[in-house]
Amino acid sequence: MGAQIRVYRQKISSTSSMKKIFKAMEMIATSRINRARTRSDKAGPYADALTRAVAAVASQTSISHPLINDDKPSRRSAVVIMTSDRGLAGSYSVNVLKKAEGLIERLRRDGREVELYLVGRKAKQYFDFRERPYEKVWSDNTDNPDVETAVQIRDALLERFAADSAEGGVDDLHIVYTEFESMVSQQARILRLLPLKVVDAQELGEEILPGTDAADADFSQTPSFDFEPSAQEVLDALLPRYIATRIFSCLLEAAASELASRQRAMKSAGDNADELVKKYTRLMNNARQAEITQELSEIVAGADSLAS
Repeated sequence: MGAQIRVYRQKISSTSSMKKIFKAMEMIATSRINRARTRSDKAGPYADALTRAVAAVASQTSISHPLINDDKPSRRSAVVIMTSDRGLAGSYSVNVLKKAEGLIERLRRDGREVELYLVGRKAKQYFDFRERPYEKVWSDNTDNPDVETAVQIRDALLERFAADSAEGGVDDLHIVYTEFESMVSQQARILRLLPLKVVDAQELGEEILPGTDAADADFSQTPSFDFEPSAQEVLDALLPRYIATRIFSCLLEAAASELASRQRAMKSAGDNADELVKKYTRLMNNARQAEITQELSEIVAGADSLAS
C-alpha cells in the first residue's frame, strides 16, 4: 500500500508541474493575442484595398502582363504553406497541412508540377519525415512575423514567377494559411496570389480576397482608371508591393491564429491536469484508507490472539 501511495504522490507532483507550464503558456499566448490581432487588423484593410486596386487595373488594360488573366495553360505551381515553429497549439498545423495536401493533389491531378515553399518548422518536419522535396524554408518567428520575412518570400516567388516555364518557372502562386475568425474559430484557407484569375480560383476553392468567395470577387464594377505614365509601369510597380503586402497579411493572420489555438489548447490541457490531480488525489486517499483499515484489522487480530 505504501508503494502505491508513493506512486500516486509522484503522479500528482508531476501533473501539478505540467499544469504550471500549461497555465504559463496559456497566459503568454493570451497576452500576445491582442497585439497579433491588432497588427493583423491594421494590415488587412490595406492589403485588401491594394488587391482590389491591382485587380481593377489588371482588368481594365489589354497589355500583356503577369497580373492579367490569360489563357496560357499552367504547367507548374508554387504553393506557400504557413505552419507554426512550435507545437502545443492543438490541430493548428495539422489543419493547414491537410488543406495544403488537398490543394497539391488537385494541382497534380490537373497535370501541374508543384513547388513547395514552407513557413514554420512543423511544415519542414512534415515533409522531411516523408522525404518529399521543397524549395525553401522560413522559420523562427511564425508567432511574431516581420516584414523582412514577407519580402524574402516575395523575392523567392517573383524570381520563379518571372522565369520561363522551360527554365523551371512557375505559372501561378498560392498561399495556404489560417485565417483568424474569432478566439474559438480559425479556418485553414487557400489564397490565390497570381494570376488574379477568378474562374481558376473558384474551381480550386480558393479566395482572391480573404473572407470572400472567388465567385463573389467581381472586379468589373470598380471605377475606371487613367494610367500615368503607363499601365505597364503602374502594374510593374504594384506587382512586388502587392505580393509582399498580401504575404505579410497572411503571416499576421496565421500568427494570430497560432496564438489563439495555443491559448485554447493550453487552457484545455490545464483543465485536464486539474481533473487528473483530483483523480490521483482520490485514488491516493482510497489507498491510504485501505492501508489504515488493514493496519487496524491486523491490530485487532493480534489483540484477539493474545487474549485467547
